[in-house]
Amino acid sequence: MDSEVGTEFNILLATDSYKATHYKQYPPNTSKVYSYFECRGTQPENSTLRKVGNEETVFYGLQYILCKYLKGKVVTKEKIQEAEEVYREHFQDDVFNKKGWNYILEKYDGHLPVEIKAVPEGSIIPRGNVLFTVENTDPECYWLTNWIETILVQTWYPITVATYSREQKKILAKALMETSGNLDGLEYKLHDFGYRGVSSQETAAIGASAHLVNFKGTDTITGLTLIKKYYGTKDPVAGYSVPAAEHSTITAWGKNEEKEAFKHAITQFSSVPVSVVSDSYDIYNACEKIWGENLRHLIVSRSREAPLIIRPDSGNPVETVLKVLDILGKKFPVTKNSRGYKLLPPYLRVIQGDGIDINNLQEIVESMKKEKWSIENISFGSGGALLQKLTRDLLNCSFKCSYVITNGLSLNVFKDPITDPNKRSKKGRLSLHRTPTGNFLTLEEGKGALEEYGHDLLQTVFRNGKMIKNYSFDEIRRNAQLSNELENLPP
Repeated sequence: MDSEVGTEFNILLATDSYKATHYKQYPPNTSKVYSYFECRGTQPENSTLRKVGNEETVFYGLQYILCKYLKGKVVTKEKIQEAEEVYREHFQDDVFNKKGWNYILEKYDGHLPVEIKAVPEGSIIPRGNVLFTVENTDPECYWLTNWIETILVQTWYPITVATYSREQKKILAKALMETSGNLDGLEYKLHDFGYRGVSSQETAAIGASAHLVNFKGTDTITGLTLIKKYYGTKDPVAGYSVPAAEHSTITAWGKNEEKEAFKHAITQFSSVPVSVVSDSYDIYNACEKIWGENLRHLIVSRSREAPLIIRPDSGNPVETVLKVLDILGKKFPVTKNSRGYKLLPPYLRVIQGDGIDINNLQEIVESMKKEKWSIENISFGSGGALLQKLTRDLLNCSFKCSYVITNGLSLNVFKDPITDPNKRSKKGRLSLHRTPTGNFLTLEEGKGALEEYGHDLLQTVFRNGKMIKNYSFDEIRRNAQLSNELENLPP
């Protein structure tokens, strides 16, 4: 099957400009270039994850890039001509490797002669280990390995979103178990509010799908489409939402009619959960007077399956959540669960969706625990912090050449900058293994070929333009589920 992107995408133009000149820079008679991708094992000083740690990563998103951009016939006569013209103007010189691309077109019918091996998607891999490798399968195409570095390194984004999301899941799981004794509803505790806060439709789709590796709540619907098309699930959709109000649907009634706006919202959706933003004017008055008195009779008649979810959307998140819970706790009957934590009645819940990132998420749950409120009472929505306020440096995602063959001789290569030891790269052909104690181990210089180290976790997923291995989204979720982390939760 041909590439999913059609004629508008040109892989010959989907690389860093300087790579167009690299085929002339490798040693003469180079026939093999082998490179690898990892999330290096160091953490930037300004990392927003520093408070909770991020020593392991969720590997996700390579399959999407391969299926959409690299599989099938991606080189055509027209694309070669287009690229030749662009590079001539771009460099004001004739640097384009027309001969090399014509070779791929003629010998491989435009399919890329490379092999990519990777860990299974959804795998939880400690930083500093190899995640995938790339090498050319035709000696004439040694330059192709690192040509596609640019597009392959963009896996940093889904990896980082999935990792960031899972770290928050750990926080919520720990707090939920501590304050309730179970993990009921964990998959819906962090809802994706990020659609409008990202840079493009594709960013939204990729980021939303990465979050759904860990959770099932989202308002970024384009992620569902990506998952269905490139991964597939046993369920019709991979994520869910509920009816919800926004400020316009409340303020359109006028300030003096806020009560009627609330009433209309909850009566329109009486048999399913409904979220109502309640801070258009005075969140505390809304909770105490409108919800707690004027419309109380309508709320208490709702079922456990169709709660009212009150949404604050301004102010200091920690202070606002605690005050809202305190007000609601005085207006509605509060019980204590088996852990001794306070619980609102099942027809009433809160969602905090303003200003949520991984650090203040932890601050809110810690403050709730201190005030003896169960995490059962609340869910969270996160937007820009979940999908956009991320960079490749957050997990130190890196792609480096580690092995070449020149003049028929193999050479293990690496970089080792004197000014930054943390950027030292790996040497030779790599493999990934599990030790008898369950730890991960990356072996360098081809040592993994020795039988004593056992099975290589890197599996061929792409070869010569064809997908060799595909993962379903259900498999990915199983691979990424919390397991060892749950074993360490309080009993």
